[in-house]
Formats: sequence, C-alpha cells, structure tokens
Amino acid sequence: MSLPQPASSEPSVEEGKLQASIESLLNVEKQMRLAGDVAGTKKAAIQIVQLCYDARAWKMLNDQIILLSKRRGQLKQAVTAMVQQAMQYIDETPDIETRIELIKTLNSVSAGKIYVEIERARLIKKLAKIKEEQGLIAEAADLMQEVAVETFGAMAKTEKIAFILEQVRLCLDRQDYVRAQILSRKISTRVFDADPSKEKKRPKEGDNMVEDAPADIPSLLELKRIYYELMIRYHSHNSDYLEICRSYKAIYDIPSVKEDPSQWIPVLRKICWYLVLAPHDSMQSSLLNSTLEDKNLSEIPKFRLLLKQLVTMEVIQWTSLWEAYKDEFENEKSMLGGSLVDKAAEDLRQRIIEHNILVVSKYYSRITLKRIADLLCLSLQVRYIFLEYFSK
Repeated sequence: MSLPQPASSEPSVEEGKLQASIESLLNVEKQMRLAGDVAGTKKAAIQIVQLCYDARAWKMLNDQIILLSKRRGQLKQAVTAMVQQAMQYIDETPDIETRIELIKTLNSVSAGKIYVEIERARLIKKLAKIKEEQGLIAEAADLMQEVAVETFGAMAKTEKIAFILEQVRLCLDRQDYVRAQILSRKISTRVFDADPSKEKKRPKEGDNMVEDAPADIPSLLELKRIYYELMIRYHSHNSDYLEICRSYKAIYDIPSVKEDPSQWIPVLRKICWYLVLAPHDSMQSSLLNSTLEDKNLSEIPKFRLLLKQLVTMEVIQWTSLWEAYKDEFENEKSMLGGSLVDKAAEDLRQRIIEHNILVVSKYYSRITLKRIADLLCLSLQVRYIFLEYFSK
C-alpha cells in the first residue's frame, strides 16, 4: 500500500522567475546604493515593487518593501519613491485584509522618517477610513490623533485643514467633545478669508516645495463650510445658541451659498431662530440688528417680523407667538441643517419671558407679581420665580 505523497513546497515556475528577477534587481540596487547613485537606486527599488505588483504577489510586495527600507545606508529618495509607488497599489488590492496589511507595512516603513511624513499621514487617513467603515469609530479616531499635520511644512494648507477637520469629525462621532474643541482650535478662521490665488509656494527644507493637495481634497471655501458645520455640531451638544448662530452666519456669507436661494433661505432661517434662542447680550443684540438690515430677510417675512418683535420694546404674547410660529418651528426638520436642538422649544419660551421682563422693567418701577404674571402669560405656580430674579 503506497502512502500519500505530501504536497510539494517547491515554488511554482512563475514564483521562481519572479524571485530570480527580484534577486537580480536587488544586486543592481546594492551596486547603485553603494555608489551613491540616487536615480539608479530609485529606479531599481521601484522596479522591484512593480514586479511584485504585476505578479499580484502581495505578501512578497510587503516583504520587499520592508527589506529595501532596512538595507544599510538606504537613500531616503529611494524610500520615498518606493513608498509613493506602493501607495498607488492600495486600491488595487483584492480584499480588505490585504489592503490593511499593505497600509500597515507602508506605515511601519514611513514611521519616524520626516521625509515621508506626508505619505504616512495619508496612509493613516486611509486606514482610519477603513476602521470607520467597519464601525470602529474609537479606533479610527485614535489612529488619526497620532498625526500632528500642523507641523508638516511641505503639506498643502488645504490638505492640513482637511486632515484636522477629519480628526474633529471623528471625535464628535465618538462624543469626545473636549478633544474635538482642542483640535478645532488648531485652525484659525482667518485662513478661510485668504485669497488662494495670491499665495505663493514657499521652499521648505532646501529644495523641497510645498506639495500640491491631492485631487480629492476640497477647496478652501468648501472646507470653510465643513468647519462651521462641525462647529454647529460641537456647540449643539451644550446648546450654545449664539455660537451656533455665528457658525450659520459664516456659512451664509460663503459666495456659493449666497448665490443659491435654495441654500441661503434655510441658513437664514436658522440664523433667525438661533438669534431668538440666544440669551440677550451685546453680541446677540449686534447680530440681531445686522440681520434685520439684510435685504434677503424680505424673502422670509415671517422671520423678519419675529426679529422685529424682539427689538421692539413691547410685550410679546407667548401663546399667540407660538401659534403663529409652531408650524415653522416644526418645518425646520426638513430644512438644510436639520431640526433645532432638543430643548429649543422650551428655551424659546424662556427667551420670550426674558424679553418681556426687560420691557416691564423699562415701563414699571413697581409691579405686583399677579400683574407681571398676567403680562408674561404665566400661571400662578411660576409667579414666585421672579422674586429671586428681581432680588439679584
């Protein structure tokens, strides 16, 4: 009885040819590297990576990338070229496991090397996107926070901003509001007002220039909108109505928004609502008056009337106001930006009461609780809350 023969562990003919070709190129790479030939070393390294890709030998590709990066006296130009070449193959991988493995290999090779810091940031961003698609928001956020792109001199300004905004978004998704605020402060809002056509590329570190941003990076004005939309999400968690209003005002001032009524009308509605919801102070009063001067407000007369009531020193009847604006309040859910914050209806009534108290304080030096409760449309049970208010 013959025993079954074990499976052959010998490499196939194609694998043998591939290995022989790589060995030959490794010898060429060694000669070029020892001779200090930058162009020759880069060419040999790229050819080795290309051979592995053409053969779809993904494991061998990872092994050769690590091997080439660790060779003694390896030229940084060769490592840079090799990493950039291999990054083009990430989207060509057959499955998600192979893709993650290639990204991790390139990430380990570029870690700690300042001349491939931009490539490493892009790799981290790709890996974080994969983690997010797998539902691992916390892991994706942790990965993105490993990189501080604000220190990268050669990275394009728009790419830096887009990267930081992605960090902020992931922090908001995991409800880490403290870290989201810290990261958002790395972006100066003045950068959105700069004219990109007037900026010149400045040389960094010798002959290196500021790189062009990838094609998928949004323009500066698009980034401005993304930034303020994220700030609206951040300020909504603690119902900071004035800051939400200012963020909508910044979006409203974007030229592409102002040119399209389908965009600016919902945004202007939000500005009006949050102006009404914001506590009365000098900033709120200034924004309120400047918004009333906006000619576009005539397109939404009900909101113009709402703001006009707030600047007029007359008592506002809460019941009649709520009847008039309840449907508009509910309609915000289907508008750009979504519904107002959860406690907005309750806070709206509170702001109307505060407005009425200011009006009463102007016309009355003394008033009974019953009379003020009648003016403010309050029940007997809540009259005495004003004792503490007026005693301050």
